[in-house]
Amino acid sequence: MSISNYAENKLLDTLGAVSFSVATPYVKLHLSDPGETATSGAAAETTRKLIGFSAAASGSMVSSATVTWTNVSTTETYTHWSLWDAATAGNALWSGAFSSSAAVTAGDTFQITSLTLTLD
Repeated sequence: MSISNYAENKLLDTLGAVSFSVATPYVKLHLSDPGETATSGAAAETTRKLIGFSAAASGSMVSSATVTWTNVSTTETYTHWSLWDAATAGNALWSGAFSSSAAVTAGDTFQITSLTLTLD
């Protein structure tokens, strides 16, 4: 997993008493490692979905609810995800790989179930 340069700087700024928070995080799907800016390997299914997280404990936090994409647009294999601070545009915050890749066929439903997306 990788925290983006943007998020690294924002977290460091908090040490200088600069407030930072993300009101609503969104998750995006990828076909390969999204890279530091989370713009590489984007899936054809471009809709970012709202995702919630439980409170951090022991240096990590997990997704708190199931996120669903219905009727995916394209047959492809999701291998990675990225986290954003907006539904469109915005700033990349974090990225990582799924524990196993997920092949989907156009028209399928794809889900990230609660407790399966972990930030650490």
